[in-house]
Amino acid sequence: MEIGLALAQYGRFASLESVRLVAREAESLGFSSLWVGDRLMTPLKPRDPYPGGDGTIPEAHRVFLDPVAVLSVAAASTTRVRLGTSVLNACWYPPVLLARSLATLDQLSSGRLRVGLGLGWSSDEYAAVGVPWKSRGSRFDAVLDLLDAVWTTDPVSYEDERWAVTPSHIFPKPVARPPLYLSGFAPAALERVGRRADGWLPAALPIPALTSMWKAVRRSAEEAGRDPDALRMALRSNPIITDEPVPQSRVPRAGTVTQIAGYLSAAADVGAHEIFMDLQLTARDDHHLLELAEAVRAAL
Repeated sequence: MEIGLALAQYGRFASLESVRLVAREAESLGFSSLWVGDRLMTPLKPRDPYPGGDGTIPEAHRVFLDPVAVLSVAAASTTRVRLGTSVLNACWYPPVLLARSLATLDQLSSGRLRVGLGLGWSSDEYAAVGVPWKSRGSRFDAVLDLLDAVWTTDPVSYEDERWAVTPSHIFPKPVARPPLYLSGFAPAALERVGRRADGWLPAALPIPALTSMWKAVRRSAEEAGRDPDALRMALRSNPIITDEPVPQSRVPRAGTVTQIAGYLSAAADVGAHEIFMDLQLTARDDHHLLELAEAVRAAL
């Protein structure tokens, strides 16, 4: 199992100094990958509950650096560690511009990019960027089609009711087509992962739920005529690390280093090929974040 780390990006970690330090030190310590998320705003009266805890958006999310910009700094600060998005809210962005931004990032990192995409959960954010909340699933599939066209064909040509690309040269291309990971827990999302992705990006769920959903992804791949063993699961864990053990019912949302490592080990047993930890909600500063990450890594 490979072990990665969510890059400094939000709350008290939203600074150039933190991004550079955490990126360099994580690579030096031997972590395999660095990941960023995608958050636009924190509405005062959100229409949709945050998908975690009691439904309240974490206060730290009020300051959230742009994910592509953060990965660009990380690319310039490292040489080996892979760089991933977990996840970009794909429907927010004009897909040709998104394709160019990600291809540029892949080129500048010498092919180290892994693209994780999702639908998001906030209808307020969709409204803010002028994208319809309804029919977002079909829009997502069209975004994936257009990204693939821009990255793998020349000249590029595409047309549907949303976008029209007259036959054109669109460069840069990625070093190679980046591995594509998709998130989501609904049946339609799991079916899409199996049908067209290279991997699944779940959050830390109870092991029975994780197992059931991974089976659904693999079953979808088989039904699409794809090899389910070629799919990878990269699991995101964003726990609150405690000094004293917590009731098992609170794991994996919280727990000691030993409890969190135990959960992650169990996740590996049921299919996770990689885990990465987001410790920005529990760490006091950059050095504490790295200390906690290394402690969990050592326990694993």
